[in-house]
Amino acid sequence: MRVPAITDPAHRALAALVAVVVLALAGVAGLAAIRPPSARPASAPAAEFSAGRAFEQVEAIARRPHPVGSPANDEVREHLLTTLRGLGLSPEVQDTVSIEGARLSAGAGGAGLARVRNVVARIPGTGSTGRIFLVAHYDSAQVAPGGNDDAAGTSTILEVARALLAGPRPRNDVVLVLTDGEEACVCGAKAFVDQHPLARDGGVVLNIEARGSSGPAIMFETSAGNGGLVGAYAHAARPVGTSFAVEIYRLMPNDTDFTPFRESGFAGMNSAYIDGAAVYHAPTDVPAAMNRDSLQHHGDNTLAVTRELAGRDLATLKDTDGGDATYFPVPGLLVRHPGSLVWPIAVLALVAVAALAWAARRRELITTRRALVAGALALAPIVLAPVLAQALWLFLATIRPAYAGMPIDPYQPGLYRLAVILMSAAVVLAWFALLRRRLGPAALAIAGLAWLAVLGLVLAAVVPGGSYLAAVPALAGALTGLVAVLTRGWVPVLAVALGGAVATVILLPTVIMLFPALGLGLGAAGAFLTVLLGLALVPALDLIHPRAGGQRGLEALRSRRRGALPALVAAVAALACAVAGLAVDRFDAEHPALTHLMYALDADNGTARWVSAESRVQGWTGQFVHGDPHRVDDTLPSFGPEQVRTGDAPAANLPAPQLTVESDTRTGESRALVLRLKPQRPARLVTLHVAAGTQVESATVGGRPMPAREPIDGAWAWGFIFHAPPADGIEIKLTVRGTGQVKFRAMDGSDGLTELPGFRPRPPAIGVVGSHTSELLGVAKTYTF
Repeated sequence: MRVPAITDPAHRALAALVAVVVLALAGVAGLAAIRPPSARPASAPAAEFSAGRAFEQVEAIARRPHPVGSPANDEVREHLLTTLRGLGLSPEVQDTVSIEGARLSAGAGGAGLARVRNVVARIPGTGSTGRIFLVAHYDSAQVAPGGNDDAAGTSTILEVARALLAGPRPRNDVVLVLTDGEEACVCGAKAFVDQHPLARDGGVVLNIEARGSSGPAIMFETSAGNGGLVGAYAHAARPVGTSFAVEIYRLMPNDTDFTPFRESGFAGMNSAYIDGAAVYHAPTDVPAAMNRDSLQHHGDNTLAVTRELAGRDLATLKDTDGGDATYFPVPGLLVRHPGSLVWPIAVLALVAVAALAWAARRRELITTRRALVAGALALAPIVLAPVLAQALWLFLATIRPAYAGMPIDPYQPGLYRLAVILMSAAVVLAWFALLRRRLGPAALAIAGLAWLAVLGLVLAAVVPGGSYLAAVPALAGALTGLVAVLTRGWVPVLAVALGGAVATVILLPTVIMLFPALGLGLGAAGAFLTVLLGLALVPALDLIHPRAGGQRGLEALRSRRRGALPALVAAVAALACAVAGLAVDRFDAEHPALTHLMYALDADNGTARWVSAESRVQGWTGQFVHGDPHRVDDTLPSFGPEQVRTGDAPAANLPAPQLTVESDTRTGESRALVLRLKPQRPARLVTLHVAAGTQVESATVGGRPMPAREPIDGAWAWGFIFHAPPADGIEIKLTVRGTGQVKFRAMDGSDGLTELPGFRPRPPAIGVVGSHTSELLGVAKTYTF
């Protein structure tokens, strides 16, 4: 917004300095709001959370991969039991079979089941009004030690329990639920919710996760009607959470242990740190990869919120209007308001922008035509910056094909993220420099605020928890813009700077959090929010931007060139960051390129294949697989419709899983079969599918009724995947339509890929991707009864 009263060059330079200082301080404050606290040593007071003490648990838990059912997982469970008993608690092991079909049904050809062993302990309250459940999973992915995912959550709960017991006993019961089988099928949490007596009356759940190795602990998911919960979370030591994240996560297909609790009616919140996701589920997820400040943040917040909830009347926690709160972090606190205010704020923002436009036109700062043209052209940076961000990632992935195999981000994505931000800034600066003289700074400022206000209304309709990202900066910018238009002297300068500061404090932390949440593959989202911030800063930008005033001819040309200089500098800096990122982020033994390979043996004919799910086959994997992606459900029905590449492999001498009939009863038009599926070698999973065309009327697997399911499109239909199968096999009861023969396909999967004939060791700079089928050795056989 032009401030006409300040025309003296010295005064204008001072005004620019004031704006820069205010915005810089706002940026520092915004980043400070999402910065984890420093890790406390093991010598910290007993009633406090200590990352130093918790990290000792991390090292004990994450010595090696420990997937559900493995001997290593048995060792971890015994360590947990010993630790809890040492705290004076009486832990129990919930040993059961559980089913959770949502996680794997779409892509892996059947419902997921597992034999799980949850560790459960209760800290009794002095006058309990309900139960608080602290939940984390202690199993790891099959190739990952799980130093972060989820030794971070498990160690946090152990240290929080120790701190709670070191102080006054809580009023409410606190139940520690260390689940098993989360990585396989979220089966441990499902087992606790469905089968454990402590879960019958519901309660409040705090689930603690990690999907990376660093960053702030973000509260990213809640149950519905979260007003009371968010009020409790505001008492966290450093609350970092945004209702926008909750809205986005609800649209995603992801599951954690929180999912079964939420779907069963528990209230609760889900937290995780998510940066450094290159180690996610990979062998590099070791304790040394963990940022202990992130662990401290998890612990501080969990302990503070648990203590807050432990003293409340939990029966009244849900006594809200039933709606969700809108909230976001600012330095030192969590700003929040009821969801019922989302629409009023969004509408008020639009009205305020309209009032600003009217006042600016009355002061002859804009014309209707210029305002409309500026509004139309403001779409250019909104569209162009995200497109350029995606183009940058495609360029990087072309230069480094191995980036396509990374789970979320490269190992060191910081310079790439900065490149996206600088590129977006360059687009906004160039747009402003090109149009400032033609349309006027006031028209451009009002156009940017207008688009923010419109977006606030759109978000209010689609994702209400995210409306504040656009509506509040638009409202602040419009109100301070009105002050700037209607006053004189230094008041407009301070008003414009204040409006930009509000936008910076709100939007900058979200930009920073969004990059690790979605990854550089969706860098367009970060670019989009960066542009919104840039549009909100246009009034302040005009204070800083060089002016040509009434100059003519050569001097005016030189001034315009000076005006374009910031955009050029930002563009060059963006390119420099991208190039520097390529130089810094290299693959080596500590940061290997991630590959996927498994082995499938068809025991019916003795043929074997290498199988890889890499979207772009890397050099090492290319030794084993070739050709175009295709389905392998004819051999491996557990893969369902997944597209993979294959290559011929030497046949190993491996026994197939055994499927036997224990009972066969024909009644009318149906046939009731009791089968037993038993692996003949150590296996971490087994699968069973029936041939397409066979109608399964009812099924029970491992004593658990199976849900009705749509048939899989392919050679095989109804089926399941069972993780951690018992040594004596799995009992399956089926009732099928018809009395004719039924064809089954049984498969088991184990470790041992590197011991197979024909396997070539990976070089030091080549690693293993954290896939659920990485390094799987599968043997399949067909049975007909």
